Amino acid sequence: MAQKEKPKIQATSHANLRIGPAGWSYPDWNGYVYPRKKPKGFHEATYLAEFFDTIEINTSFYAPLKPEIAKQWVERVSLNKNFLFTAKLWQRFTHDQAGTAEDEKLVRAAFEPLREAGKLGAVLLQFPFSFYRTRETTAYLLKLLKRFSDFPLVVEVRHATWNVPEAFELLAEHNAGFCNIDQPLIGRSMGATQEATSPVGYVRLHGRRYDTWFSDDENIPSHERYNYLYSTEELKPWTDRVKKLEKAAREVYVIANNHYEGKAVVNALELIAALKGEKVKVPEPLREHYPGLEKIASEGPKEPKLF
Repeated sequence: MAQKEKPKIQATSHANLRIGPAGWSYPDWNGYVYPRKKPKGFHEATYLAEFFDTIEINTSFYAPLKPEIAKQWVERVSLNKNFLFTAKLWQRFTHDQAGTAEDEKLVRAAFEPLREAGKLGAVLLQFPFSFYRTRETTAYLLKLLKRFSDFPLVVEVRHATWNVPEAFELLAEHNAGFCNIDQPLIGRSMGATQEATSPVGYVRLHGRRYDTWFSDDENIPSHERYNYLYSTEELKPWTDRVKKLEKAAREVYVIANNHYEGKAVVNALELIAALKGEKVKVPEPLREHYPGLEKIASEGPKEPKLF
């Protein structure tokens, strides 16, 4: 039997490229990304939308968003007309594999305000490393792809068994994107890829903390998994991969998840500068902690410093 041809995507001359951090609610960002003295009415999403065209919503992974909160977030980023959220699917479906019909209703109600406002760029199905490719897991993934097929889905798998043509064909056949990831390469970890299986291209950068990535040491704070700053040399191969994704997808999202002390924001800004060939606006507190940002900053430091 002839091998099934991989579905092809209509290439475009220019993709809408959006780069930003994963999440915004981190206490350690105070004084690093956000000013220590916040003005009245300050909101993190509004602030970040001055610098980025996307943010990945993390809280939806732990519990469904309240629809009224989702509506407020849409308003918070309204001044940036190019801004789109991406959001994680509730872990009950990806990690517990126990999502009920009632759970699905809650998820849909949560995402609907974002979708109605035209602000939902992608829904990320993030699976754990333990979700390796078998007949059973493939069947479960297919079930989810069908269940949420009306959303712009992207699938993140971390086990190398999924890095095969059959997996990419499955996603393409169901119009689901593949999430290309950078993570510590330990054992059968998924390596770097540049796959586009739908009109939505997606990249997530987790950092390379080999010493803490799979650690179960209770004495190591959880944030240490994401305490990693990519160097320019480490980002360069990813800028090349993103450029290739731009030729294969209509919308491309690059999400930095190495969030501790604003490192995700630093690397996201560096990627914007490298990929778009322009200097970028830099948060005032951040430039104080990461002086290397000065070379890509579009404006000089503001005086007086209020952080």
